[in-house]
Amino acid sequence: MNSQRTAFFVSDRTGITAEMLGHSLLTQFEGVRLKEITVPFIDSADKAMNFVRQINATAIADGVRPIVISTLVNTEIAGIVSKANALFLDSFEIFIDPLERELGVKASHAVGRSHSTDDFVNYHHRIEAVNYALSHDDGVSKRELTEADIILVGVSRCGKTPTCLYLAMQFGIRAANYPLIPEDFSTMQLPAQIKSLRARLYGLTIRPARLQQIRNERRPGSKYATLANCEFEIREAEALMRQEGIPYLDATSKSVEELATTILQEAKLERRIY
Repeated sequence: MNSQRTAFFVSDRTGITAEMLGHSLLTQFEGVRLKEITVPFIDSADKAMNFVRQINATAIADGVRPIVISTLVNTEIAGIVSKANALFLDSFEIFIDPLERELGVKASHAVGRSHSTDDFVNYHHRIEAVNYALSHDDGVSKRELTEADIILVGVSRCGKTPTCLYLAMQFGIRAANYPLIPEDFSTMQLPAQIKSLRARLYGLTIRPARLQQIRNERRPGSKYATLANCEFEIREAEALMRQEGIPYLDATSKSVEELATTILQEAKLERRIY
């Protein structure tokens, strides 16, 4: 078997959908080394032909034909790419044809429909939610906390910020986050700024050894990064969250996607974008 095979994710827009679908499918094949390449904005015949040349050159270099997973909406462009020396998987052909038969309606084949700024409401929710998450990161701003859909709490570097941003980007959720620090543990009280918002609080925790590794990359050799301090902060944070009835998740072995989706479901948040 060839030591490496190339997989292209191609789209006439950003390529995000092709990338997510393709990566999810290919991770099912253990032991196969794949170099994954996303090729966005293939929106003309000239670009498609240049891409075909890239695919064919890759087939020669690898000694095996690449895999191409496509969300190309334009059938003419998809037809050009399909003639390359590759396994060409057309996501639209796979799904659109049976949907057309079932719904009795022809698909529009409109480019960029799933991520279009024409859908102003979804776009507005996404931008507003991202701005909110950025301005309410790590307790920086106390203003407008009452407008948060959810406030993530936990010790420093346990994954609150990326989870908030993912909730904002993917679901349009206004997510703030607030750190639990040693001063809170000395009193075993929630910070005053969030105490009245307990119903919106959701916690993250993490295993001490993993937290030490993350903190040591940021501030090597500091007390902040010692295993003993990480163990203390996590122990006290979890005790405080249990005392206050705040649900929490262990972020150690979960991806940001898993954390955000679990929080969305368990906190019964209403997603605003698709």
